[in-house]
Amino acid sequence: MRTHTGEKPYPCKICGKRFSISYELNRHMKTHMNEKPFSCETCGKCFSHSPELTRHMKTHMSDRLHSCTTCGKCFSQCRQLTIHMRTHTGEKPYSCQTCGKCFSRNFDLTDHMRIHTGEKPYSCTTCGKCFSRNYYLTVHMKTHTGEKPYSCEICGRRFGRSYDLTNHMKTHTDESPYSCGTCGKCFRQRSSLTVHMRTHTGEKPYSCETCGKCFRYRRSLTVHRKTHTGKKL
Repeated sequence: MRTHTGEKPYPCKICGKRFSISYELNRHMKTHMNEKPFSCETCGKCFSHSPELTRHMKTHMSDRLHSCTTCGKCFSQCRQLTIHMRTHTGEKPYSCQTCGKCFSRNFDLTDHMRIHTGEKPYSCTTCGKCFSRNYYLTVHMKTHTGEKPYSCEICGRRFGRSYDLTNHMKTHTDESPYSCGTCGKCFRQRSSLTVHMRTHTGEKPYSCETCGKCFRYRRSLTVHRKTHTGKKL
């Protein structure tokens, strides 16, 4: 009906431009953030919107020479095929020198290292909050736009991330598909299993950049940091 009434209830807090649907506002916000989350696997060029990447990918369609013998996916560069093959072989050649965790891509290792360094290079232009990953910033921006595009078909509850909807759906099924290979305990979320496994391995991946003390949980590190800043616990 807003196409008939001209109503535009979603304003941009940065420039004041108004939109009739939250999705359009979310797309517009990327012009302020200079965010380009969609990257071409062939040449690395980044785009603000998925349709732009789709159109760009067609320029490479006649240039795909290297194919995966396992799944048939094709790549224009041998390097890209090598990285892709790791999804089949499980190879993880990039290891964190702090906690030993391994990754299949150097990019993922760089991303992971921010857990130890505390670096947060992605900042929200609306409220100034900073994040270690561009994805986290993208999710955070929805708290300003109010966008919740993912809805539960059972109860109607809406979510800003597909991940949250997937986890929510398990509350309807009582599904706990992630089991600990050591003690057999089951969890609804993979992340919960990952945290639980540290009780067996003793892993403490979160280190204080001030004194070097390590912690099993991120929240423990957050509380510890306040002992250096003088903030009340």
